[in-house]
Amino acid sequence: MNDALNLAGRVLIALLFLAGAAQKALDPAPVVEMIGSLGLPGALVWPVALLDAVAAVLLVTGPRVRTVAILAALYCIGTSWFHWQLRADPWQVTIVVKNWAIAGGLLVLAAAGPGRFAR
Repeated sequence: MNDALNLAGRVLIALLFLAGAAQKALDPAPVVEMIGSLGLPGALVWPVALLDAVAAVLLVTGPRVRTVAILAALYCIGTSWFHWQLRADPWQVTIVVKNWAIAGGLLVLAAAGPGRFAR
């Protein structure tokens, strides 16, 4: 049962990354604007979308889950910086907390490993 729950958790987290990749690919303008507002090149949206997609696949298939989970957790914490807009848009603070919660789940996954349902 633990291995099945581990796989289910990996799939659910992966869906979030996959949705992020799709959102960036289908409508990059909001992310380009957010990245640009920080003085960074908007073209970074494409490597970030690719990173989201790769993370999703690797979290589900299982190779090096511990490493992928740690890197994805660091990514979630790092991207929180883009959403820390307390006065401009209080809703963004919810995204910060969500990113931290996802990072926490990824760190638990890194500690537990992929279980037996992984390549």
